[in-house]
Amino acid sequence: MKSRSSLPRFLHFAIVFFLLSSVVFAATSTHHRRHRTVRHTTSAPRATAIHHAGTALVHRASYSAPAPVVRGGPWTEPTYADSTVGDNADGEDLEVRRSAVEALGAYNGSVVVVEPNTGRILTMVNQRLALGGGFQPCSTIKVSVALAALSEKVVGGDGKLFRHGGYNLTQALAHSNNFYFATLGSKLGFDKVSYYAHLFGYGETAGLNIPGESPGHFPTEAPSNGGVGMLTSFGEEISQTPLQLAALMSALANGGTLYYLQYPRTPQEISTFVPRVKRQLDIKNVIPELKPGMLAAVEYGTARRAQQDAPIAGKTGTCTDSHTHLGWFGSFNDVGKNKLVVVVLLTGGRPAIGPLAAGVAGEVYRSLSQKNYFASDRPITPANLLATEICCAR
Repeated sequence: MKSRSSLPRFLHFAIVFFLLSSVVFAATSTHHRRHRTVRHTTSAPRATAIHHAGTALVHRASYSAPAPVVRGGPWTEPTYADSTVGDNADGEDLEVRRSAVEALGAYNGSVVVVEPNTGRILTMVNQRLALGGGFQPCSTIKVSVALAALSEKVVGGDGKLFRHGGYNLTQALAHSNNFYFATLGSKLGFDKVSYYAHLFGYGETAGLNIPGESPGHFPTEAPSNGGVGMLTSFGEEISQTPLQLAALMSALANGGTLYYLQYPRTPQEISTFVPRVKRQLDIKNVIPELKPGMLAAVEYGTARRAQQDAPIAGKTGTCTDSHTHLGWFGSFNDVGKNKLVVVVLLTGGRPAIGPLAAGVAGEVYRSLSQKNYFASDRPITPANLLATEICCAR
């Protein structure tokens, strides 16, 4: 005889299904609420620039920076900071500096802007970081590796490594495909990768007599962690400075001339400025095979946040180095009379990623474009370059 409290089997199933559905729905709702909260708390505040008439100063508005993002770390660098502290902007192009400072906002990082046809540094936001010992280049090393592979004819005209399927070079650069570039590294071998990296400026100072500049570091043998494949896909054991990346991007933008970067600071240095060539790179014929991938990175790849009306060519990089998250972006604009190279390095917690660095660079280009910087004839004179006080700090 069945118990009075017994229920038909189908009712048992219905009750269990209802209870399980309620639990899943509640858990999913909680997850989404938490996800929205995390995104809100880690979004960076954007500082407001205040322009003071009759002066060359731009002060960022005061703000309460959130605490460093440490989830997933431990991160030893804060995500947000005043990146202009200690900078001396004498000799800089103040219009370019204003745009760079405003674009960087509250992020802890550096922005370097260079004239690719002369090697002249127009602004260097966060000079301490830009001139320091350097950081792992992350995926920006793939530009050097691609140039080496094209020069050595490791990839053909279609850029494919494999006969059946897979990315070609343009797609691999656009999406920063690690397997593709690790394979390139194994095909080239460490010696050739090292030869071309040194040729392109790794392991030596990029500037000419710039006080405090570090030469960075390039290893003497393949890394113990992952070998040459890790080096050519993530930049393992390499230390790259923003100036080194800016010099290489300048060579791509101008057709193959690796200039010494120069940073004139006084009226005399400005009036006597002469571009200095470090060496001519034999890459003019391979740049047209490389550039489509860098344009595609901005058009539909990892650097979409830099996108605007005029073409921008660039490469992102994201990785972790010595307990700090890194976001790199090296780029140049591809049209106009006044071409510029813009390099961004972000440090800190998880928000410091290559796509965000691309967004900062995009804001620099966008701001200068709105000021008609790229289309206008802009004579460079000591009067409009020299600052008598520190520019663009809070």
